[in-house]
Parts: sequence; C-alpha cells; structure tokens
Amino acid sequence: MRLIVGLGNPGADYEWTRHNLGFMLIDKLAADAGIAVNKRECQALVGRAEIAGCAVKLVKPQTFMNLSGESVYCLIARHKLETPAEKLVVVSDDLALPFGKIRIRERGSAGGHNGLKSIIGCLGTNEFVRLRIGIQPDHPINDSKRFVLDVLPRAARAEVEKVLERSAEALRAILGDGVRQAMTEFN
Repeated sequence: MRLIVGLGNPGADYEWTRHNLGFMLIDKLAADAGIAVNKRECQALVGRAEIAGCAVKLVKPQTFMNLSGESVYCLIARHKLETPAEKLVVVSDDLALPFGKIRIRERGSAGGHNGLKSIIGCLGTNEFVRLRIGIQPDHPINDSKRFVLDVLPRAARAEVEKVLERSAEALRAILGDGVRQAMTEFN
C-alpha cells in the first residue's frame, strides 16, 4: 500500500484557497475512484482506493498545514511503512512554480513550504516523492502568506479543474509507470 498525502488546511474557509490544491487533488482522485475520504485516522481523513493498479490510501491531514508531518508520521508508523521513499507521495502547492505547472521530484528540500518542512522534520528524511502544483501568479505579490490563503477567484476555477486533471494523470503515471517515467512525461 502507498500513501498519497494531499496538503491543505481543514475547514470551509480554506476550501478554495491556493494552499489547498493538495486536498483538491485528493478529492478528485477519490471521486474518480468512486470512494470517500472520510475515515478518521492519525489526525487525518483517509480513504482506500486502487489507482493505476496500486492499493493506496488517500490522505488529507487535519492538523493544519504547519503540522502535517505529525499525521504523516503516525500513518507511516501505524502501517509499518519502513521506507517512505517508496511508499509516500506528497502533493502540495508551490509558489515558486508558474500557475498550473507540475513538478515531480523523488526527494528534495521543503523549498519554503511549511507542510513539507513539517513532514521532513517528523520523518527525519527528505527521501519521498512529491508532486508540486504551481500557483505563482504572473504579477508580483507583496504578501505571500495572504496570497496562498486567498480564495481563488471564481473565474480561475475552470482552469484549476484542468490543472487538477493533469495532476491526477501525473499521479497515475507515478503509480503505474514509476517516478522517473512520470518526471520525463510531466516535468
């Protein structure tokens, strides 16, 4: 089994924010698989599915972004997943990537993302797959925290749906074809 963790913040106030693209992708994958992500486990909402022939647990930590690592660490320990590098995929937004771009990596730093920083800190390793979805605007911003937590304009939501569809394809490629092949195809 593999853990697919989408990063975001719980609650209706954050539902359509840029920082919740990880949650949005988990919801899309769940809908595509015909399952619900509603079982409580390790301070997260989870659901089991089969995606690209792999048994997965779709995860939405409910700890708020900055404490996501606590939930992920608990799930890895509970399911005895000894090598996160092979069993964990984390989906996050990325302010350094242009809006809609996808970047897949096998490992790396947190890149200023507090959710990734929390996971790296709790696991004691940066050796896990991440799928980053770009949210960088085409104009300068003064307050990045406010920008990532602002609700997406309704006019952008159709574009977000397209980005989520491509991100779902990338995730299926990671699971079905392997990380390196997915990187070649989607980066």
